[in-house]
Amino acid sequence: MFGEIKNIHGERLDYTFHEGAKGSRNIVVLGHGVTGNKDRPFIVALGEGLASAGIPALRFSFSGNGASEGKFTDSTISKEVEDLGAVLDVLAGRTVCYVGHSMGGAVGVLRASKDKRIHLLVSLAGMVHTQAFAQREFGDVTPDEGFMWDEPDCPLSQAYMDDLTQINTVVDLAPKITVPWLLVHGDEDDVVPIEHSHDIFAKANDQTQLITLQSASHVFSEESTPVMVERVIVWVETQLALHP
Repeated sequence: MFGEIKNIHGERLDYTFHEGAKGSRNIVVLGHGVTGNKDRPFIVALGEGLASAGIPALRFSFSGNGASEGKFTDSTISKEVEDLGAVLDVLAGRTVCYVGHSMGGAVGVLRASKDKRIHLLVSLAGMVHTQAFAQREFGDVTPDEGFMWDEPDCPLSQAYMDDLTQINTVVDLAPKITVPWLLVHGDEDDVVPIEHSHDIFAKANDQTQLITLQSASHVFSEESTPVMVERVIVWVETQLALHP
């Protein structure tokens, strides 16, 4: 429907579109986390659930991930913010809700803090303190030699570590998010502590809601998936009704 989507480097971004209600000018864009892609089970479930509720959805893989063009070692938060901008470029005239998981959540905060084309924002287990994350998860790995979580397909680059260190945290951008915002976090997340969502929620606008999902992991696995999907859909439907 949207043809080929390329980022500013000319790299094609792989995406899947869920049509939803025909003629709708609303759309939810789904972005994944580090080492992920658009086909993570809970992201697919959310895209399908939104479409079943009549809300069009587009899930895409950031450059260097999944079937998108580009090198994984070039994948940084800053580059993914640019990728999201390229997706927004093809959605002109639509009411856009961006849903970002984990590192994709940090991407959403950075983009929404400066780009008014995002009308609603959802952070799923969103990364907040980027430098702390880099050191906690990969501090004992040698960049450009080792791998993220010992996954050979996910080499750890110095560019990635430098970018997370330079950003440091997105918590202070919370006041710049002026649109309705939903934070969803599981209380058994062992990758991004739920306290990070508490930190950014404390500085967010009064249109922000924080939902804690009991016994949910970082990727909302198993029985947590339908619960997350339902909560997000209900929130999106409510906000679209309030802000047509």
